[in-house]
Amino acid sequence: MKAVAYQQAQPTQHAEALLDIDLPDPVATGHDLLVEVKAVSVNPVDTKVRRSTNPPPGQWKVLGWDAAGVVRAVGDQVTGFQPGDRVWYAGAIDRPGSNSELQRVDARIAAPMPASLGFAEAAALPLTAITAWELLFDRLGVAPGKAGSGGALLVVGAAGGVGSILVQLARRLTTLTVIGTAARPESQAWVRSLGAHHVIDHRQPIAAELTRLGLAPVQYVASLTHTAQHWPQLIEALAPQGRLALIDDPETPLDVTALKRKSLSLHWEMMFTRSLFQTPDMAAQGRLLGELARLVDDGLVRSTLAQHGGRINAANLRQAHALIESGQSRGKVVLEGF
Repeated sequence: MKAVAYQQAQPTQHAEALLDIDLPDPVATGHDLLVEVKAVSVNPVDTKVRRSTNPPPGQWKVLGWDAAGVVRAVGDQVTGFQPGDRVWYAGAIDRPGSNSELQRVDARIAAPMPASLGFAEAAALPLTAITAWELLFDRLGVAPGKAGSGGALLVVGAAGGVGSILVQLARRLTTLTVIGTAARPESQAWVRSLGAHHVIDHRQPIAAELTRLGLAPVQYVASLTHTAQHWPQLIEALAPQGRLALIDDPETPLDVTALKRKSLSLHWEMMFTRSLFQTPDMAAQGRLLGELARLVDDGLVRSTLAQHGGRINAANLRQAHALIESGQSRGKVVLEGF
C-alpha cells in the first residue's frame, strides 16, 4: 500500500521530513477494522510527533489521526460494522496513523460517518470533535441541554481546529454564552460564523477585554493555545469556583497555586487517553462520534474544513504541516485520495 512516513524526526522543510513510500498491507484482527482511507486532516499533534519522535531504527513512522474511509475487512471480535461501511475516526497515538491507503483502527473508537458529508468534510472533524466534546462535557463538567442556568465559556484560540467545533457544540447544545478569542479579522469572522456570541482579540489583555464588554467574570475557560502566555489573565477572568481546561503543552511551568484564592479547578484533556490506556469506557468515543454524526445530519454542527490541501502525498502533507506550524491556519486542512 502507498503511505507517507519518515524514519528520522526532521523540520518540515527537510527533504526527508515526510516521504512517499510503500508498506505491506495490514490485516484486520480482533477488534480492528481495516479501512481504505479516503481523506485525512492534519492536526498540531502531527507536527509535534514529526519533530520529536523517531521510530525504531529501520522502521517507518506513519502519522495521521483523522480519517474517513470505507471498511474493507473486520476482525473476529468486531460487532456493528461490515465491509462497505463508510466510517470516521481519530485513531490511537500508539498505532500507525491514517496517512496510508489502508489502516487498522479499533472499532470501539470509530463510527459511521455522517450521511450528509463527503469524505473530505468528514475527515476534518473526528479528533477535534472528540477533544472538544470531552473537554466541554467530561472535563469542565458542563451539563448538555437547554434547561441549564447558563453561564459563560471563554474559548482561547477559537478559530483553530478544536475551537471551531467547541464553539459550535457549546452554542448548539448548552445555554452558555460563548466567547471566542481570535486575532486576525478573518479569524474573528470565522468564529462568529460558527455561533460565538462574542469575539475578542487575545493580543489584548483578555480580562480587560471581557470587562470592557461587560462579560467578566466567566464560569468556564477552555484554553486551547498559548496557555502559559495567558495564564494570569485567565485566572483573573474566571469567577470564583470556576473551571479551567487546557489541551496544549505550556512552554513554561504553570503556577497552579494561583488558582487557590478563587478555588479554581484545573483540567487536562487528551483525546488519546482512552485508547492509549484501553480504559473501560473506551467505546464512549465511538458513541460520541455516532452522536456527532446525527448532529451533523440534522444541520446543528457543520464541518470545519477550511482548506483542501490536494491529494495525500508527502509534498502536500509537508505544506499542510508548515501551515499548521505557522500558527496562521483556521479550521482544518484536509487532503483526499492517494
